[in-house]
Amino acid sequence: MVATDLDGTLLRGDGTVSGRTRAALAAVTAAGAAHIVVTGRSAPWTRDVLSDLGYEGIAVCGQGSQVYHAGERRLLTSLTLDRQVARLAIAAIEAELGPLAIAVSQDGTDGVVLTDARYRLNSRKADLATTVEDVADLWAAPLNKVYLQHPALDDDALTRAARELVGGLTDVVMAGPGTVELVPVGLTKARGLSLAARRLGVTGRDTIAFGDMPNDIPMFAWAAHGVAMAGAHPELLAVADEVTASNDEDGIAVVLEKLLAGEGGAATGA
Repeated sequence: MVATDLDGTLLRGDGTVSGRTRAALAAVTAAGAAHIVVTGRSAPWTRDVLSDLGYEGIAVCGQGSQVYHAGERRLLTSLTLDRQVARLAIAAIEAELGPLAIAVSQDGTDGVVLTDARYRLNSRKADLATTVEDVADLWAAPLNKVYLQHPALDDDALTRAARELVGGLTDVVMAGPGTVELVPVGLTKARGLSLAARRLGVTGRDTIAFGDMPNDIPMFAWAAHGVAMAGAHPELLAVADEVTASNDEDGIAVVLEKLLAGEGGAATGA
């Protein structure tokens, strides 16, 4: 199985997938491997990419909270974040760090992202987000995660501080630039990927994973071989089995082409 993150990994900087990478993925699937998308994006924010790829299988979305069947356009599993617990975690962080900018990702195949007035969405999918006037509206429906931003702290500093402050209320993950998230305790991409893999009849021993951010670390631990993109976050580079070219330089294709040619450690089991 080939497991690929999306942003910063499979997708180029302009949000597209190159012809070379498409061809490499088609070749490995023709050779008998499964390709599975594993992303921090929720299912509604992933659907357009899957459609463009002609992807009709299972995808792991929402940091592992959602196992989504693209062909049937339905959730096979879904784990939500307790809203009261999330609010307690936010209160604990704000008590020490001051006011945060908040956004939430609603659960479901049509769930939207709601933001408060301070939150700045760093995404090409801004059209799927709505700013609420009353912050109580953020908590009106089931959620799969909460996004945090701080006016002074960068992503790494906010992630470290939030982890220390929330205790065991939630987990805190850094998924990309401007993307620090509160998720249910124990939720990781590896959890969702293991559920999807079970449905496909494969295991971590059969898997090569590609990623670029700290939220990919558990997935690398689960898979037999973890490949970080050039320019990946230092925390992921520290645990990667291999570093490939960047997402804009067809890094996934570079590795898969070698595997198909019988070259490289991952192909030989080394």
